[in-house]
Amino acid sequence: MSSLPQILRAKLAATPSGRLPFAQVMELALYHPEHGYYGAGPRKIGRQGDFFTSVSVGPLFGKLLAMRALQEWRDLGEPADFTIIEQGAHDGQLAEDVMDALGGTGIRYLIVEPNARYREAQARRLEGRPVHWVESLADLKTSPAHAFFLCNELPDAFPVHLVRWNGERWEELFVESDGAEAFRFIPGDCSCGNLEAEVKHLPHDLATGHVLEINLAMLAWIRDLAHSAFRGAIFIADYGLDAEEFHADARAEGTIRRYHQHQMDGQVLAGLGECDLTTHINFTRLIEEALRHGLAQREYDLQGRVLGRMATSWIQSLEGSQPDAATMRQFQSLTHPALMGRSFRCVILEKPPGR
Repeated sequence: MSSLPQILRAKLAATPSGRLPFAQVMELALYHPEHGYYGAGPRKIGRQGDFFTSVSVGPLFGKLLAMRALQEWRDLGEPADFTIIEQGAHDGQLAEDVMDALGGTGIRYLIVEPNARYREAQARRLEGRPVHWVESLADLKTSPAHAFFLCNELPDAFPVHLVRWNGERWEELFVESDGAEAFRFIPGDCSCGNLEAEVKHLPHDLATGHVLEINLAMLAWIRDLAHSAFRGAIFIADYGLDAEEFHADARAEGTIRRYHQHQMDGQVLAGLGECDLTTHINFTRLIEEALRHGLAQREYDLQGRVLGRMATSWIQSLEGSQPDAATMRQFQSLTHPALMGRSFRCVILEKPPGR
């Protein structure tokens, strides 16, 4: 059976130039149905996996999102078709936490999931619960009419193009075989018109060799989301930066990294298919594209501040009593600046009627 590096070398050999944009390599490494890091099914998250997420901290994250969803439902006038939509649901843990917190409210839950193996894992975890699945955002073009959309750490796993400033112009970084067992980067002209359009807006005063990630898939995703049928809020949590922060000298090598057993490095062409590949998202560019397609910005802030504000009603419900120690640890992990509170950011967008 071929390994993923063998599959990649065959693809490279089949191209006239012998090279591929990094975005295609990243997509193969993460989502190949048999050898991709995510393609074969949900990965373990937490201490026994390669990384932690807000979901792996415990159920409080889901509880806070459930409370926000209830508030959105009330603000919309409690419509009967109100649906919580999640994309990037992994093994269904966040969906379970949200529905546990909702109790018997009867609010619908919908998961956008193209991978059949993930749908099977989610269905096993959520057996007996009122959950439905669709394969893509295209399935949301006619219904529901009212929703609260949420995703946690989704756009950071979209395949990205890499570009590098050569002192005179931006070049795309392609991947080619080094003639032995490994792969290497080689610069060239942009591989598509959309990438050419993006690099036109990048600065020209950076140090020679500065690398940036261009997440064309994220821009296409937010456009699709903006053109879906529902009215309501969109909650996006991820690790990322503002555009200006990407241009700092400290990030001249880019933010693309590989993760394995809680170890991180920049050797993104090594261990393909065996390691997670991820990049910080450009929140400035994401929000800009969202506004251009009719969405409105409600909030954009560090995760600690956003979740702290979302937790206000939960804290008030305690009526002065202290939460149990485990819940308090979860709250601190999610909001403390030295933990996830600063490294993650949240944006809440609004999708008004008719968009």
